Amino acid sequence: MSRLPSVTGRDPRAGFRAERECAASVPQGLLKAARKSGQLNLSGRNLSEVPQCVWRINVDIPEGANQNLSFNATERWWEQTDLTKLIISNNKLQSLADDLRLLPALTVLDIHDNQLTSLPSAIRELENLQRLNVSHNKLKMLPEEITNLKNMKALYLQHNELTCIPEGFSQLSNLEDLDLSNNRLTTVPASFSSLSSVLRLNLSSNLLKSLPAEISRMKRLKHLDCNSNLLETVPSELAGMESLELLYLRRNKLRFLPQFPSCRLLKELHVGENQIEKLGAEHLKHLNSILVLDLRDNKLKSVPDEISLLQSLERLDLSNNDISSLPCSLGNLHLKFLALEGNPLRTIRREIIAKGTQEVLKYLRSKIKDDGLNQSDSVTETAMTLPSASRVNVHAITTLKILDHSDKQTTLIPDEVFDAVKSNIITSVNFSKNHLCEIPKRNNFLNSLPEEMESLSRLQTINLSFNRFKILPEVLYRISTLEAILISNNQVGSVDPQKMKMMENLTTLDLQNNDLLQIPPELGNCVNLRTLLLDGNPFRVPRAAILMKGTAAILEYLRDRIPT
Repeated sequence: MSRLPSVTGRDPRAGFRAERECAASVPQGLLKAARKSGQLNLSGRNLSEVPQCVWRINVDIPEGANQNLSFNATERWWEQTDLTKLIISNNKLQSLADDLRLLPALTVLDIHDNQLTSLPSAIRELENLQRLNVSHNKLKMLPEEITNLKNMKALYLQHNELTCIPEGFSQLSNLEDLDLSNNRLTTVPASFSSLSSVLRLNLSSNLLKSLPAEISRMKRLKHLDCNSNLLETVPSELAGMESLELLYLRRNKLRFLPQFPSCRLLKELHVGENQIEKLGAEHLKHLNSILVLDLRDNKLKSVPDEISLLQSLERLDLSNNDISSLPCSLGNLHLKFLALEGNPLRTIRREIIAKGTQEVLKYLRSKIKDDGLNQSDSVTETAMTLPSASRVNVHAITTLKILDHSDKQTTLIPDEVFDAVKSNIITSVNFSKNHLCEIPKRNNFLNSLPEEMESLSRLQTINLSFNRFKILPEVLYRISTLEAILISNNQVGSVDPQKMKMMENLTTLDLQNNDLLQIPPELGNCVNLRTLLLDGNPFRVPRAAILMKGTAAILEYLRDRIPT
């Protein structure tokens, strides 16, 4: 309930005049609704200043209250809710008044896309503030008072003109999401190490030449974006960030690829558009969880055989390097996307490359199959051997832990394929490009999944690409362990963002090349998603420019469009 401040010494009806003056820009019905809900949205109203009635919404007595006309028994004005959420984005505000302090209950303040050059010192009074969005303004500096906001969890300062961070910024100990991208920062304070709760830190598109080693003390950091800076190296201490899942270092001046011995959760590494000359086994051997590896536009001359260790890898971009040949072991990866254009490749014909990822992988596999069949532990065709068994790549089973029976155009996997496994441990199975109707793999004709799949209590990844699903199967929402859903190239027309938000382990969602006419804004609340692929759908928004910025930008775009 609202706690009405003391009105001693002033006209208790002073608010009437203020409300009449602002009625033209803020309808009374909107204010009345805000007093009930605690939320007020004034975005896109061409405001050049915030009307007084907004600042004083919990201070002044509403007009009509003295006549008992506007409030019935269920709408007593003295029982109205304090304003906790104020959105005044997409206006023409050049400043905010100190009267901001009259809204001490605010937890969310969104003033993005205005013309603000500064923030008032009175912002220190908003002690309950948890989310502040001041992005896309003209801020040149932040007031020291912002460090008083100890309950702040999300702070968005991107697209301003900031050149430095105030002392004491590290006092924001509850901060989880910090975006400082597209400013003019030249240094990151070492005191950032005290921001121990930060999960996402965006420093892209600044003027940073180095990162402080102390940044490695941000032990909960999952997403670090340093794209488009002037970095020539990254501190070796970065390799010790055990929680790191996404690392963006594109468009810098890096000459060496960092090693990540402790980053075993790293899922995406983007180091394209640098000057990296070498990719060695030491760079790859610890990337057990990597899904996306972006190495485009560097100076690489070769790819090591150890690339086959990256069994989780889905997207590999090697375009525009100096690579003349590829290791055949690359063919044993289950890549969805492999970019090779702009390399002087001599060992693979251009027409094969032009046919796309799967043809390239198939060609590379064909180069190792003969060698695999000649291994001492391979199955040789004799009078006692079934012909189907002779086509099983036992080398892949025993050495690479891969069971591959893809591109056979079969409706049934022969028992001999499974028999060949014997007691070997298998970590990856590929039955794609067949005509299976019972096993959920890609390039088949499935349009539903059995409800019994809910019992797969350890399932982490499911690949349903190239099937005939029209909706995301309901049973998937109930498999809480799922980390990746790959359902590209189907006919999916909708997803349920509320159910998807409950899938706390889901980090990868591939919906490319489906029939999605619209993307629900609530999907932006699925903050655990680290890879969201939406290309190739008929929706109009988000536009391609947003999709190109990556998952974080897509989710932010969607969140900004959730109706209030």
